[in-house]
Amino acid sequence: MVELKTDTSIDAMYEAGQVVARALTAAQKAADVGVSLLELDEVAHGVLREAGATSPFLGYRPSFAPTPFPAVLCVSVNDAIVHGIPGRYRLRDGDLVSIDFGAELGGWVGDSALSFVVGTPRAADLRLIETAERALAAGIGAAVVGNRIGDIAHAIGTVCRGAGYGIPDGFGGHGIGRRMHEDPGVPNEGRPGRGMRLRHGMVLAIEPMVVAGGTDGFHAAPDGWTLKTNDGSRAAHAEHTVAITDSGPRILTAR
Repeated sequence: MVELKTDTSIDAMYEAGQVVARALTAAQKAADVGVSLLELDEVAHGVLREAGATSPFLGYRPSFAPTPFPAVLCVSVNDAIVHGIPGRYRLRDGDLVSIDFGAELGGWVGDSALSFVVGTPRAADLRLIETAERALAAGIGAAVVGNRIGDIAHAIGTVCRGAGYGIPDGFGGHGIGRRMHEDPGVPNEGRPGRGMRLRHGMVLAIEPMVVAGGTDGFHAAPDGWTLKTNDGSRAAHAEHTVAITDSGPRILTAR
């Protein structure tokens, strides 16, 4: 069931989304050669504490997970696509890093992700990240009243496939509100004009993921959480929480 949010609720979700935006900005700023992933998690945790917010990630355990997620920030490096657990690994020059973060404030949740390179970037990595961001922008552009979920999916997929990249099988965005994952699902590839019609008050987490090698397969790392590309190529991830409104899409996690 899809819950349509009131304008007041969307304003409240914007406040949660801005906590997410601040945490991602702080974590990206802190990311440097020699910094551990655990240190990035602590930076994000500090933003939560300062805002009086809580984490929908910490302790989260979906059906596929062997253990509850142990951190507030997902940090996925190089061939890790999503769900990376922050550990003692220290960032190296040229690492491609994707960070994903959520915050709950006043009973509402925001969720967003971004990718960047630490130190000296490779041109191929910059192109990968730029494509993920373009795909996100295309998906948001299609998130208008009267369109359908398939229009968002088609816009994202067209950008990703057009660049020659893979799209991880079965992963995409989702509805969001009182809980981090709500209906409807938002695929990263699909047919235009299909699926649920978009209405004022729907709020979606739109999140393209792209695989540099062009393949769609992935596997779980031994930790049971981190999803890695099957071909060992690098991946990038971009995400915003977006409200569908009569005046156009409103990005609640805008940085």
